Amino acid sequence: MTSPHPESTVGGHAGTAARDTSRFGALVRGHRQRIGLTQRELADLSTISMRAIRNLEQGRATRPRPETVRLIADALRLGDRARTALESAAQQRDFDRIAPADLGTEAPAPPTALHPAVGREPETRVLADELSSGAERLVNVVGLGGVGKTRLALEVAGRLHADGTPVLWYAFPGTTPDYLPSCEAELATVLHDGVTGLYGGPAGRTAPLAELVAERPVLLVLDGAPDRPLADRLTQLLRECPGLRLLVTGERPWDVPGERTFLLGPLEVPAADGDAESASAAQHLGEVAAVRVFLSHVRRVRPQFVATPADLAQVAEICRRLDGHPMALGSAASWLMVYDLGTLRECAGDDPVALLDHLAGGDGGRSFRQALHRRLHRMPRGHQALMADVCAAPDGEFGLADVVRLTGRPAAECGRMVRDLLLAGAIRPFHRGGRSLFQVLHLVRAVRTAESITAAAAAG
Repeated sequence: MTSPHPESTVGGHAGTAARDTSRFGALVRGHRQRIGLTQRELADLSTISMRAIRNLEQGRATRPRPETVRLIADALRLGDRARTALESAAQQRDFDRIAPADLGTEAPAPPTALHPAVGREPETRVLADELSSGAERLVNVVGLGGVGKTRLALEVAGRLHADGTPVLWYAFPGTTPDYLPSCEAELATVLHDGVTGLYGGPAGRTAPLAELVAERPVLLVLDGAPDRPLADRLTQLLRECPGLRLLVTGERPWDVPGERTFLLGPLEVPAADGDAESASAAQHLGEVAAVRVFLSHVRRVRPQFVATPADLAQVAEICRRLDGHPMALGSAASWLMVYDLGTLRECAGDDPVALLDHLAGGDGGRSFRQALHRRLHRMPRGHQALMADVCAAPDGEFGLADVVRLTGRPAAECGRMVRDLLLAGAIRPFHRGGRSLFQVLHLVRAVRTAESITAAAAAG
């Protein structure tokens, strides 16, 4: 029997692969018809998608996984001899063949970004190198909401795809995509079932995804992922798909073996010292990432805007007060439709939280405050007490020695506390005079102050 899709094999061995897969498919079809099952009924009983059953029977799927064979054999209630024959047919396939019919003749592409990436070249380069080389198989990009995790993932995925790597992109419910989707409906169904299967449901729900990926090098992006999936299912997927790489964006690490946690902080902001209005300083300010992002948003509401050195000095202060947070910078720039630059700078100094709400609407500011509230209040009490103390420090700056003094705990334990605050996005690191220091984000201090005022008013 000849496969109806001989082009699904490469390397000049289409006939061999067709005979092998046809034998397995013929056995499945024969057993199914003998007991009077439809493909849909077999799919339901085996928890494998009907598409996967159809592809196996037609010889289009060249790599049935051991777990898939077991689920089908169980659903067909095969005896020992029939099960052995089915397993033997599954093993008699050429493991060097690729079935591009599963992923398409062209490698699936990531979504199309709507805006250029600014100031993230070092992060993009590091993650792209780690994932493409296989040095890391599971990278979890964590950071405050709106800091640019999705945009970074798009840039990394785009680089891997440009080198020929298929990219599967899954956005969890609740994410606000700032891109144009590119996944086909049939592929999206397999992807949805496989990803949600990592979190629960029938044990075989991830099997079609594993068959789709097989041994191929594939990047799977999970955008806006909630808490960690079921560890055994995640481990099984990675084991069955040795070429699979996972790039995850979320609020916090999964804390699973093999995870590489990548903290994405706000953009670089201008230094607070120096003559900000000199010509040389103005040129330098225009090259700082946060300033570039802010000015790109300004030009959307004021296309004719040309920044003078004095303007750039005010922009630099706005960027510092907003911590270089990309979402905050975009929201603040929208207010220049009604504010002048000087008024916006005053607002950023007095109440930066108010600028988180975009003038055109949306709930970005509210989402930011809610996410920050969750992060801070899920911390242990000792961490919350430390946050209260460091927020009270001048400019919110502190070092590890200050944490040791404030908590009375050993330096190693204090170091872990500081790491937790970093992963929560509440502080950012910097260096001065050869020392590692930290600063509480202005936005965090402002949100905490607003919460304290609200709590005091409610109590009074």
